[in-house]
Amino acid sequence: MARLLDVRDLRVAFRTRDGVAEAVGGVSYAVDAGRTLAVLGESGSGKSVTAQAIMGILDSPPAFVTGGKVFFQGRDLLTLSGEERRRIRGAKMSMIFQDALSALNPVIPVGAQLAEMYQVHRGMSRKAARARAVELMDRVRIPAAAARAGDYPHQFSGGMRQRIMIAMAIALEPELIIADEPTTALDVTVQAQVMDLLAELRREYAMGLILITHDLGVVADVADTIAVMYAGRIVETAPVRELYRRPAHPYTRGLLDSIPRVDQRGGELYAIKGLPPSPLALPTGCPFNPRCPRARDVCRTDRPPLYEVTDAGVTAGAQGRASACHFWKEELHGLDPLDPLGTAGTVGPLGG
Repeated sequence: MARLLDVRDLRVAFRTRDGVAEAVGGVSYAVDAGRTLAVLGESGSGKSVTAQAIMGILDSPPAFVTGGKVFFQGRDLLTLSGEERRRIRGAKMSMIFQDALSALNPVIPVGAQLAEMYQVHRGMSRKAARARAVELMDRVRIPAAAARAGDYPHQFSGGMRQRIMIAMAIALEPELIIADEPTTALDVTVQAQVMDLLAELRREYAMGLILITHDLGVVADVADTIAVMYAGRIVETAPVRELYRRPAHPYTRGLLDSIPRVDQRGGELYAIKGLPPSPLALPTGCPFNPRCPRARDVCRTDRPPLYEVTDAGVTAGAQGRASACHFWKEELHGLDPLDPLGTAGTVGPLGG
């Protein structure tokens, strides 16, 4: 697979009245053509800020990139001029925003908004661009596309508006799409339809897809690889099936333990205790240590690097796994860090 995007040690900060807040603290991940990377984490973990930095659409000020590289098809986007980045956006990479109603112009019919892309970027006539816009609306399964092209964003349901955003994202057939929480505020049935459509389009156009979400259920059947973010950092990366089967970081395990299971009846649902740290006051050592029930002294003093996860018992598909946990080996095997030989048996869920 051809490497499309390679993010290396990206750092983004915000100037605030209380000081400089590091929202993204050294994120690295990669996306290949025809593959889907899911970036998973709680609100405020830095998922969307990372995507905006990649796209070059950060509000600056107050946000600014403080370090790192973002290679797209071999070119470092952070070294390009504003005009060069504008030529790449839409044509080479595009973004689907989570709030379609805010992203679309409320006083212009959706068909005209789609047609404008062809007029500006492809030099099409108004009539030809309009016809292409209708084809695109039909492609994303908007019923009666020709008739509805004259409707305004508020006349569409949430799911239909998101389909329009998807149509806008694929209009110029980019190599990479970043979908930022594309199923937010949609009901479960519509969520599934939107995700199926994205997966279908990814295969059809052989494009790379970055799916930003906080919902583990959304990514299970769509992603190839998952990168878990916490407090502006990647804490684990793994092929999707390996991550669900054997997480190598306690935060990931906590997220999985918090998913309701149909085979469990009674009792309370598990929740990770505490709250994520403020980017203005990150804890010393591992940023997850104040919430981790397995934290040890080293976790409170030394920040773990992103260790390569290798294990003879892990399937061949687990190549490229990494975990920012000092005790990733014990976590991977379900062992207590105080008893790494397993003499006391394997540990249960974090809440157990």
